[in-house]
Amino acid sequence: MKEILQQNANITSNSKQLALLKKHFPNCFDASGSFIVAKLQEITQEAGVGLASEGYSLNWLGKSYARLLANQNVRTLLQADATHNNAPQNANSQNLLIKGDNLEVLKHLVNAYREQVKMIYIDPPYNTGSDGFVYADDRKFTIEELSSLAGIDDIEAKRILDFTTSKSNSHSAWLTFMYPRLYIARELLRDDGVIFISIDDNEQAQLKLLCDEVFGEENFVNLISVKMSETSGVKMSHVNKRLPKIKESILLYKKSEFIKLNPIKIKKDSQGEKLDSYLKYYSKVIENFNDPVNEWVITSISDYLTAQGKEVDEDLVKSFQLNNAERVVYRTNNPSLENLNFQTKAAQVKSKQGIEYIWWEGKQMLFLVDHVDEYICDFWTDISTINLNKEGGVDFPKGKKPLKLLDRCLKLSTNKCDVILDFFAGSGTTAHAVMQLNAEDNSNRQFICVQLPEKTDEKSEAFKAGYATIFDITRERISRAAAKIKAEYPLFTGDVGFKIFETVPVFDGYLDAPDALTPNLNLFDASHLNEQDLQSLLTTWTLQDGVPLTQNPTSLDLAGYTATQVGEGGRLLYFMHTNLTLASITALLTKIDDDLSFTPKRLVVFGYALTSKTQREMTDAIKQYNNRKGIELILDIRF
Repeated sequence: MKEILQQNANITSNSKQLALLKKHFPNCFDASGSFIVAKLQEITQEAGVGLASEGYSLNWLGKSYARLLANQNVRTLLQADATHNNAPQNANSQNLLIKGDNLEVLKHLVNAYREQVKMIYIDPPYNTGSDGFVYADDRKFTIEELSSLAGIDDIEAKRILDFTTSKSNSHSAWLTFMYPRLYIARELLRDDGVIFISIDDNEQAQLKLLCDEVFGEENFVNLISVKMSETSGVKMSHVNKRLPKIKESILLYKKSEFIKLNPIKIKKDSQGEKLDSYLKYYSKVIENFNDPVNEWVITSISDYLTAQGKEVDEDLVKSFQLNNAERVVYRTNNPSLENLNFQTKAAQVKSKQGIEYIWWEGKQMLFLVDHVDEYICDFWTDISTINLNKEGGVDFPKGKKPLKLLDRCLKLSTNKCDVILDFFAGSGTTAHAVMQLNAEDNSNRQFICVQLPEKTDEKSEAFKAGYATIFDITRERISRAAAKIKAEYPLFTGDVGFKIFETVPVFDGYLDAPDALTPNLNLFDASHLNEQDLQSLLTTWTLQDGVPLTQNPTSLDLAGYTATQVGEGGRLLYFMHTNLTLASITALLTKIDDDLSFTPKRLVVFGYALTSKTQREMTDAIKQYNNRKGIELILDIRF
């Protein structure tokens, strides 16, 4: 871990990008490490790719700093909430809720979850001036350090440090905040993955250009407009001279490959025009229709027949479907529809505003509500923020985004076993939507949600209800949603649990790796670390080694010493405690000989937990064993 932290001192704004060039285009570098532009031009010209002499890009104060942040390694450890995670409903869950700075969390996730996420949805701060966004950064650089690492002059370095420490909410501060998060998020997306980003007018233009740079302009899919409130009662303000605001936007980008969004059709009555308004309309235009609206019932033809105690006529149901109809409206004071035959009994059929209606002998009337309207487009009018505090039956402090919005995004872009990420989790709507959709279509989508433990306003209803931080709201919302889904879908056996982790500071006094092992070396005293500290380091390392957080490690007894194994056959074996002896090392090698199912590849040792003598004994034993058995055991001593 300290080796990773030490590397930050040498990472520059473009370290990752340069490493990729060296990996994939080694012939473009000479022996001294200089880049040969002409070599790369040869490759592109031979492929028929033209060279553009002009172009444009988005620049802002802090862009070089944002790139530096995207390249630097984590500065924290990850700690599990053992009590929560070991509860029966969570022990084997594949869902994650992580508390902490989302930039740190994304960096923790990138090794194990690189190119694993099918859909990302985020609702970042809009930087409206009233939404609480300020740029807050506890990274400490001197002017000289930032100038060197970011490749900028001292004047620009000073200006950047000024706004990163002044709680700025400028466009530059917002872009500096968003760039590294989007950059790492792209690494997590599958090649056929997509990202939905909610935004309003204040930063929409800047976000579009930023996403063009991070994801590539050619990977822009749609700018979706979402109607978020009703216009009724909204009056023009002659003070600010602006039109009433009823919409927000969602930017949709793909990772790289061509994607085909799943087709979704919308029922006509879900377009914001309610069925009762249809009934009122037809009560005026249909002759002899004088019954009050509340004496009419809306239901499916199957449910209607069942309610009447009649056997469901499959031919009748099919005839409804063939005619693009799903539901009926009938009078409660005359519910009988004897001898109903859709294809032969209709005396007249008319269609207005998408609703077909039929009557017999001028009296008995049957409304047929169209099953579908059309495939959705890039203007969503059936989304509303009304009553979000009780949305989906979960009575909860009000969130920003309706469940239906996330349901729409999930249905458009995911299938039954996909991973979904939201690193601005807020009130937990994304997690709720994933579990709800899983229950509805009996699937196994998995969510990863990240939320900062930002304090709630002491004057807010959430604070008064006992939620000290936004994370507390997120956690409780997911728990309540899970309980509600279990109650409503008793036959659903899918995953409605979740594991919790959080970022925590690195141990005080945790020293850098020593240059060499000497008899008098003053090592960091690992005996001061408790079991939770060691487990945090273990969790961080396993994630760094590509092991998902949802994979449960197991203990292995080696002559009284407890090691931890992860992966098939104990592929990774971790030695974190201080009581490792030569007898335990011998027991390890004996188990490899005797147990054919035990096939470790890498032995990871916490260097500060072992004396230098024990480290040398372990190194010698592994080296001799490799020579004797002809297998390769990699000994990885970490500090």
